[in-house]
Amino acid sequence: MDLASACIAVLETADPHTKAMAARKVARDWRLGRLVHIFNAMPPDRPARPDLPELLPPNRMPKRGKGGSARSQIALIHALAHIEFVAIDLAFDLVARFGGDYPPAFADDWLRVGADEAMHFALLDRRLKELGSFYGALPAHDGLWEAASETAHDAGARLAIVPLVLEARALDITPQTIERFTSFGDLKTARSLTRIMSDEVFHVRAGMKWFRWTMNRMGANPQESYQMLVKRHFRGRLKAPFNDSTRSQAGLTRDFYEPLAG
Repeated sequence: MDLASACIAVLETADPHTKAMAARKVARDWRLGRLVHIFNAMPPDRPARPDLPELLPPNRMPKRGKGGSARSQIALIHALAHIEFVAIDLAFDLVARFGGDYPPAFADDWLRVGADEAMHFALLDRRLKELGSFYGALPAHDGLWEAASETAHDAGARLAIVPLVLEARALDITPQTIERFTSFGDLKTARSLTRIMSDEVFHVRAGMKWFRWTMNRMGANPQESYQMLVKRHFRGRLKAPFNDSTRSQAGLTRDFYEPLAG
């Protein structure tokens, strides 16, 4: 089977658990040499979605509330699970849409990312069930996929926005989220988020690696191009404070993002 078709099959799978399993299988099949590096098919404009969760505009999302109540705890885990669910599609769309323009090492990295996102989703969904809920029990928003739609025409723009803005933001806020769950006494979720954050460092590093590769191939300055693409495709300024040390560990240095801070 060709790699593009395998990735598209993941995108066209609506059921969350089946999608996560399919994502991990495609990554494994690629790693074992069972898929060929051929791209004769284009991915859908939008991936298949389950009936639940209900998708709302970001400004219509209910407030999660604060404090350590079970309700607010579940709402936060549900929001994180939704991010990881959509991130599966972001990784497989990236490979299906742009992989033909890159060497096989591009697929190596982004299929690993997609498999990571599937594992992250499974961890958080399992935690929701342990707390008496499930993925789909609450509404979610579609802002992450809007970023994919905005950059569907341009691999450089996709890399600038998804791993190097959205995933980099996770490096900034996840430490506080871990502290929050620890303060609730929910050490199990805190441990899962610690594991997830470790993987996200690799995801941002892969974004930086392939963004630089893309800009160098075009003869463009990576730093200047990043700032131009973020201004063009990301609404608003980047939010400080930044986790500079972890961003730097991932190869995303302050000279790239500080000029864009609001």
